[in-house]
Amino acid sequence: MSKFISMEEAVAKVESGMTIMMGGFLGVGSPNSLVEALLKTDVKDLTVITNDTAFAHIGVGKLIAEHRVVKIITSHIGTNTATGELYHAGELEIEFVPQGTLIERIRCAGAGLGGILTPTGLGTVVEEGKQVIHSDGKDYLLEKPLRAQIALLGASTSDEEGNLYFRGTSRNFNSMMAMAADTVIAEVKNIVKTGEMQPELVHTQGIFVDYVIKA
Repeated sequence: MSKFISMEEAVAKVESGMTIMMGGFLGVGSPNSLVEALLKTDVKDLTVITNDTAFAHIGVGKLIAEHRVVKIITSHIGTNTATGELYHAGELEIEFVPQGTLIERIRCAGAGLGGILTPTGLGTVVEEGKQVIHSDGKDYLLEKPLRAQIALLGASTSDEEGNLYFRGTSRNFNSMMAMAADTVIAEVKNIVKTGEMQPELVHTQGIFVDYVIKA
């Protein structure tokens, strides 16, 4: 069965109230065409797991600026003024997670682990409400896995089996997110035939990708 679907079919799989992951680092590696298509629907009240909130005019930042997101789980918001404004207005909930911890929590979900132990955040607001575990003479925070109903990825190239290649730094969180969601949709710029992509260029295997759309 072909993994290629239309943009309309892709956005129809995103429903209000869902928890979604979105790849990207300051907009690089973000599924920007998918975001634009989502903004043409009435989808709202999303919880988004992402590295950062980019800028108000691009990627996940645009979803936030258009009031489609109610909660964000992220490591950085400083480049998107809309994020801060909505947070201070009480219209957006933010769970700040140190960047290294964030990617490890996503990795844990993909690997089926119960969480990670890390000293990062001890004695700070990051510790609030979390279990502290003492092991080998040291204290650690138990950080639990992060999983989503849908992951939206931005890749450079896909083959017919959904194997993905990410050019340069666009790979960022995308590959890990592909393993930590119930449904994975990749927006790609180029499509090649199966066998044309060199194995060492496959950053995300097609087994993790449910659907592909051409941007």
